[in-house]
Amino acid sequence: MDTLTLLDRLIAFDTTSARSNLPLIDFVEDYLRARGFRITRVPDATGQKAGLFAVLGPEGDGIMLSAHTDVVPVTGQNWSRDPFRLTREGDRLYGRGTTDMKGYLAAMLALADRAAKVPLKEPLKLAISYDEEVGCVGIQQMISALPAALGHPRACFVGEPTGMQVAIGHKGKAAFEAICHGESGHSALAPLFTNALHLAADFTTELRVLQDYYATEGARDPAYGVPYSTVHVGTLSGGTALNIVPDRAEMRFEYRHLAADAAEDIAARIYAAAARVTDRFATQCPVARIEVTEVNAYPGLDVPEEAEIVTLAKTLAKTNAVTKVAFGTEAGFFQGLGIATVVCGPGSMEGQGHKPDEYLELSELLACDAMMDRILDSLRA
Repeated sequence: MDTLTLLDRLIAFDTTSARSNLPLIDFVEDYLRARGFRITRVPDATGQKAGLFAVLGPEGDGIMLSAHTDVVPVTGQNWSRDPFRLTREGDRLYGRGTTDMKGYLAAMLALADRAAKVPLKEPLKLAISYDEEVGCVGIQQMISALPAALGHPRACFVGEPTGMQVAIGHKGKAAFEAICHGESGHSALAPLFTNALHLAADFTTELRVLQDYYATEGARDPAYGVPYSTVHVGTLSGGTALNIVPDRAEMRFEYRHLAADAAEDIAARIYAAAARVTDRFATQCPVARIEVTEVNAYPGLDVPEEAEIVTLAKTLAKTNAVTKVAFGTEAGFFQGLGIATVVCGPGSMEGQGHKPDEYLELSELLACDAMMDRILDSLRA
């Protein structure tokens, strides 16, 4: 199948992260098995999601290509076209996931078809995951199976949208939940009780101070639009009625960090901030406390520009453009296994990713196909 035909098939699968991706995975697995790939299927704990590791060709290191299957929701977005039907208008390809990142997955599968028809001196390896859009959850559950399934590829290309530039870095991230405990009472007597929202407000202030510290004192990398590590509070809720002092408040917050700012140092500062707020309130309310729990994290990516993988990627993508991206990817997990990894794929996350009427320029997809051809040439016997 050619890339456009495959993209049409892939877009038709509604693989929003809240839904099962098994119909798409079944299609991809059958497609790859029919072309001689050796498959390792990695299901999640629920049995409703799965990822694949696939390899074609002789034993050896080879090259690995990586894509995720899930897409972000369309609910609440004003689409003028069916998001789960590929629509071509001129040189634009519309549909949910065209840019992020079924366009690259389609190019991978089209390459798989071409690779099955020629002798290979090195293997072609594919990593296809799930639940990337909700914090790289799927690859965290799959990664332990990768060495047995794929060995140690000499290079890995993660196809998130970079406009076919070679991305050598992105920030790491950790997400937290904080539960603030106070004591309830009648609001007419509010000063006699410890309001959990007050703990949350003070903790939010501490996190803002921490953000100011990293903005002014932390590491800086001008390759990023925001050149320092960030701390962000995303949600805050608490209370049941206006006339009741709330005894519980819940917060969700995150940090995204440069490689030069150690994740464990940022986390330690966060826990210390929670302890300071707790100590201030505990003098009048022994049950006052803030429980902070890390709920998810993924590593950043940091590749020296002079690294061999960067030179190889530039050659294969026919570009001299090197960049760093604001969004997270699965690349850091592969780098953590010692696999030389960069990010390079068609489309623009800033321009089209996660938006209504998401689209991919045909020229970007053709450039990706051309890169795939050069990868095949490098593997061909």
